[in-house]
Formats: sequence, structure tokens, C-alpha cells
Amino acid sequence: MVKIFFYRLYQLFIMAPVLLVATIVTALLTAIGSILFGGRWWGYWPPHVWARLFCIMTLVRVRVRGRENIDPKTSYVFISNHQGAYDIFTIYGYLNHNFKWMMKKSLEKIPLVGYSCRCAGHIMVDRVNPVGIKQTMDTAKKRLKNGMSLVVFPEGSRSKDGRMAQFKRGAFLLASEFTLPIVPLTLDGSYDVMPKHKKIPMFGTITLTIHKPIPPGAEMNELMKHTHEIINSSLTRYNN
Repeated sequence: MVKIFFYRLYQLFIMAPVLLVATIVTALLTAIGSILFGGRWWGYWPPHVWARLFCIMTLVRVRVRGRENIDPKTSYVFISNHQGAYDIFTIYGYLNHNFKWMMKKSLEKIPLVGYSCRCAGHIMVDRVNPVGIKQTMDTAKKRLKNGMSLVVFPEGSRSKDGRMAQFKRGAFLLASEFTLPIVPLTLDGSYDVMPKHKKIPMFGTITLTIHKPIPPGAEMNELMKHTHEIINSSLTRYNN
């Protein structure tokens, strides 16, 4: 309890002010750099450093397994489970592969951060608009070139209890349409750091497992099931 008390004081008086300034600076750098020079470099490297800083300042250790399974010059569709808020920091900071997020269009409403995401070229999905799927496909076709990849949380939202929900088809349709390999990612431990129902993080360890790519061409339902099983196989506490 004493350790947690001092950790909360540290969060309030040191961590929170530093990360607030870092978030504003990163969003501005990303937006301005992407507008002036394009989002390939500026849309990835400032957030990459920011995400690492977030984990370091929060005293969250990230372990990565299987990085040798991917080639930085190859485009992939990364499919990940979604345990908590620190999934974003873990993937951004430690995957070490340039990518765009496929995210809900409603996230554009986040002050400054949403605007910087749009400038960086992340793919916004409008689930309300009937033509949203076609727009997503058209945007993705422009983005996924020359080693640029896509990261998707196919559950659609963060887990309520650490376990995986069923996957939605969107990411798999994109992988099939563009004949891209799927790389399953397992995030284990981020639920303990900051689950959906918590507003303040806790120190801990997150393990990011990068599995071997699944070649394109498999039948859709079988591909979804197989990907789900691979990701689930590396969850230690919350597997189904």
C-alpha cells in the first residue's frame, strides 16, 4: 500500500504534467510535419517516441517476443487483441514497424490528437455511414504501399474482463482484398495496467508477442478462427 501511495503521488506531480506536455508536443509535431512533409515519417516516429515515453514514465515494462518474424520492408495487416488503453502505447512504441491504425471515426473528436491522427493518414472507419466500408477500402488502398502496414483491433473495443471477444470481419476483408499476410499480435498484461473501467494506470509488465505471418488466400471464416486461436494461445491469465 505504501508503494502504491508514493506511485500515485509520482503520477500526480511528475508523470501527469510531463506526459501532458509530451502529448501536446507530439500531436503538434505529427500534424505539422505530416502536412508539410507527409505522414510516412512524421506520422510514425514522433508517436513512436511518445508511446515509449508513456510506458517508461508509467513504470510499465514491455517485453517483445517474435520480432524476427516480420520484415520491415513488407506490408502486413497486424491483428491484435485489445485488453486495455496501453495496447496503443505498446504497439506504437515497441512493434518497431511503420504502420497506420484503423480506428473509429469518432476518435477524430479528441482535441488536437484526433486532428493529428487524420493528418498522419490513419484510416478512420465510419460505422454509421453505409458507404463507410467502401471509403475505408479506398483509403487503405492508398496507404498500404512500400512496406506500410495496418494495425487493427478486430474486437472493436477494449475487453471488459481481459478475455477476447469475437472478431469483426473488416480487417480480414482488407487483408484478403489486398492479398496481404496477417500477423497476429498478442498483448498480455495491459488489462492489469489499465483496463477499460479504470482511468489511472498501474505499473506492471506487458508482453507483446509477434506471431508468424499467415499467408493470404485462406477462407474468411477459417482465417478469423485461426487468427483468434493463435492470439489466444499466448494469453497467460485471460485465455478462453
